[in-house]
Amino acid sequence: MAEETMKDFEKELDASFRVIREGDVLEGMIVDINDEVVTLDIGYYVPGVVPVDDISADPDFSPMRDLKIGESVQAVVIEKDDGKGNVLLSMKEANEAAAWEKLRALFESQEHVLVRVKEQVPSGVVAYLEGIRAFIPASQLSLSYVEDTSAYVGKQLDVRVLTVDEDANKLVLSAKSVLRDLEEEGNRRKMSAIVPGAIYNGTVETLQPYGAFVQMENGLTGLVHISKISMKRINKPSEVLKVGQEVKVKVLKIEDGKISLSIKDVDMNTSDIVDGVDNANDEPVMEYHSEEIPNNPFAALLSGIKVDE
Repeated sequence: MAEETMKDFEKELDASFRVIREGDVLEGMIVDINDEVVTLDIGYYVPGVVPVDDISADPDFSPMRDLKIGESVQAVVIEKDDGKGNVLLSMKEANEAAAWEKLRALFESQEHVLVRVKEQVPSGVVAYLEGIRAFIPASQLSLSYVEDTSAYVGKQLDVRVLTVDEDANKLVLSAKSVLRDLEEEGNRRKMSAIVPGAIYNGTVETLQPYGAFVQMENGLTGLVHISKISMKRINKPSEVLKVGQEVKVKVLKIEDGKISLSIKDVDMNTSDIVDGVDNANDEPVMEYHSEEIPNNPFAALLSGIKVDE
């Protein structure tokens, strides 16, 4: 057997001279995991141990599932001797310091990430991101306000960081922000597919003094100006339309993300009179036709006058 030299003991010698203080952040390699502690090789003459309660603040975290032997982790020195000859460590403290840095970066980039809702609380729900407890207000769960937040418990949500304040230990997330972006992107794709002159089925959403907003079959909403609702003159849209009514609309133009529609231009025949019927009132009409010579002034005056029966 070869004679051992000082070089063979170099690692042990370095470890024996190393000075560790409470509060130091150490990097160690996981060498053992059990239900009570995670044991780390911290390059010291004794191992470091992390109680399972000091690994993560996330209640869904499982050391047996989420950690692997051989993995390098960071931990803070709590006590140089835990009473059993080990260095007592906390991964939770070390993780929190790094977590807030990551959260600030997520806030700056506005990148969206997945979280799982853990519990319902007044006015919202709680999830954990990077091991930090986060609040998602009810108003930020969906595009519309959510009254019953209990239905979200256990669900996975795509969120963005709205507020990150380490000093106040405040982390606020939003799923609504991500959903709004997805909706806008979808609307842009739908908008690009619309061709002026195309005719769509639609439903009257709201009526305003200046016109009617109609949701088309593709989910987009456009405005039918009051002048484009009917061939006859109307004082307000409610004279001929009602909310929920199904109509056909023609796309006039798309400008600055707004869609201008027309109901009256769907029929290329711009007259209200077709085959002797007033389409606005569904009433038969008579049209005066002069038998006089074309240059008779009186005949020209009466020509085209409609007389109700």
